[in-house]
Amino acid sequence: MVANYNKLWKLLIDKGMNKTDLRLKTGISTSTLAKISNNEIVSMDVIFRICDVLECNVGDIMDATEKNKE
Repeated sequence: MVANYNKLWKLLIDKGMNKTDLRLKTGISTSTLAKISNNEIVSMDVIFRICDVLECNVGDIMDATEKNKE
């Protein structure tokens, strides 16, 4: 499975926030934010903290899709 956080970036724009605001409000590290920016998998704790701050559900910030089969 591959994580895709495009929904998160759109939601941040809608809420007038940037990545730094998200990092500070959730208490996640810069390396974790970099993983999210690169569509890497992060712990559910991080996902839940983001959802708590943004008052949303997991499906509102990410998708999990199958890897491209080539």
